[in-house]
Amino acid sequence: MVTGHHTANILIVDDIPANLQVLGAILKSEGYKVRPVPNGALALQVVEKEKPDLILLDIMMPDMDGYEVCRRIKANPFLSDIPIIFISALNETNDVVKALKSGGVDYVTKPFQAEEVTARVNTHVKLYQQSIELQKLNITKDKFFSIIAHDLRGPMGGFKGMTELLAEHMSNMTMAEVQEHLGTLRDSSSNLFRLLENLLQWARLQQGSVPFDPEPIQLSLIIKDSIELIQESAKHKGIEITKDFPPQTKVLADNNMLQTILRNLLSNAVKFSSAGEKVSITAKAADDKNIEISVKDSGIGMNQQMVDNLFKLDARNGRPGTDGEPSTGLGLLLCKEFIETHGGKIRVESEVNQGSVFTFTIQGSVEP
Repeated sequence: MVTGHHTANILIVDDIPANLQVLGAILKSEGYKVRPVPNGALALQVVEKEKPDLILLDIMMPDMDGYEVCRRIKANPFLSDIPIIFISALNETNDVVKALKSGGVDYVTKPFQAEEVTARVNTHVKLYQQSIELQKLNITKDKFFSIIAHDLRGPMGGFKGMTELLAEHMSNMTMAEVQEHLGTLRDSSSNLFRLLENLLQWARLQQGSVPFDPEPIQLSLIIKDSIELIQESAKHKGIEITKDFPPQTKVLADNNMLQTILRNLLSNAVKFSSAGEKVSITAKAADDKNIEISVKDSGIGMNQQMVDNLFKLDARNGRPGTDGEPSTGLGLLLCKEFIETHGGKIRVESEVNQGSVFTFTIQGSVEP
């Protein structure tokens, strides 16, 4: 069964090969990905490697019965939400109650009836997928309101305070002081604009209203435009942005999405670099069909925990830049989703005080 773009996978645990074969055939005919295993110990190993959408679990098995397998899975916070349907020839009320108390969501008795198996499996897979989507929506909502309540309020407060200062005391300031404060306001307004732009794009993305229209693009042109968008911030910190890629590099991309990706990666590189450092953007052929683009800085870098949490929606990733610039982590989430929309992947290499390198792939080629 395909839900959205995801083919749900079912783990079947039974020590009798004939049962694995029968159940596998029933579920494969419904479009599910099926993984049969003959015992509980192997089942516990398999779920750790690839989390299934549902488990069909036999009760009577040697060495470790289904009740114990279920209890161990439910004790693991990462696996505890997997729906488990028990399968058994036991059909006494006590057996059913024991199965449900140990963590099962349903119970199917042998011999199997194809209609019953598919109906129960379809129901619980659908409920599981809906619960995952609901969790994602709640996390997205919490992230959105957190940015509005904290990350946006701070910069807005600073902007408001600076305008009030100018309005009340400008007549007593020298021209040099006025220019300095206006420069601060300019930087603040640029930061606020980028934050609001990311926030609005994120909101549109969650609503499914971001159009995707890939077309052949000359990479040099879009990199030039992206650098111009953050050039003022780089100039303010004395940061030089260099570029190195074959001149005839073309990519197949949505112009607005790729612009957002590059702008956010370059903006972050500048934000977390100290005055006088360099930021570079490079591109090269990854293979016959893809281009690999990297944005590198020699700034403050990140420890491994920060790297691991970068693209997690429920993680708190925002931290100020080296000049106090606001950051929410939202830009990187946008980058990841836009890159994946193009069928590419993003990876990060970073060390504390050694800088960071963000690399992503996108369909394209280097023309002779």
